[in-house]
Amino acid sequence: MRITEKEKNIEFLRQGFILYDAHDLVEAVGSVADMRDHYTYGHSIRVGNASQKMAELLGLSSHEIENIHLAGHLHDIGKVALPDSILFKQEKLSLQEFERIKEHPVTGYRVLCKLKGFERISLYVLHHHERYDGKGYPEGLKGPDIPLGSRIISIADAVDAMLSDRPYRKALTIEKVIEEVEKQKWKQFDPELVTLFLDEIDILTPYFSRDKVLFQPKLSGD
Repeated sequence: MRITEKEKNIEFLRQGFILYDAHDLVEAVGSVADMRDHYTYGHSIRVGNASQKMAELLGLSSHEIENIHLAGHLHDIGKVALPDSILFKQEKLSLQEFERIKEHPVTGYRVLCKLKGFERISLYVLHHHERYDGKGYPEGLKGPDIPLGSRIISIADAVDAMLSDRPYRKALTIEKVIEEVEKQKWKQFDPELVTLFLDEIDILTPYFSRDKVLFQPKLSGD
């Protein structure tokens, strides 16, 4: 049976309601991976919010903005399957250990693609470690073949990581981060998104702040 335009619109709206209703749960679930490591706590929330703002600055539809927002919150959910010996290792990872780390986008995709309305979100999670030059993973996609949502999350993810303390280094200054993002134009990052990020740096920088309470679980009785 052929689906009418009206039925398509109803389904589109229904999926939109699913995403908006699921937001609080998604934000909480996305924090699970962060909670295992105090160095990354709040990372997924910041990446989701920064990705949302970049999508808004691009003028994307509200439905697509929310897809990207939720995918940003969930981008690292596949890391819950990694053993502590790899996730918390302070020395350089072995080749085998790094290969295990590289599995987390696929693990996240396999979980999320089973959820109704999360089809695009799961794809954005799957490809958020692809590189514009084709040297990323898991599929080595290149340039515009990488979903736009994944390209946006890639920048937000990298920027927040650079601005965070790690066991092996202190957080970079915003000036150094700007320099590194510029260096990765056409390499790791989409050049148009790099230009957007640099042009709107004053608007985007607060989304990576650790001073702001970004997630506060509700207590029973509140």
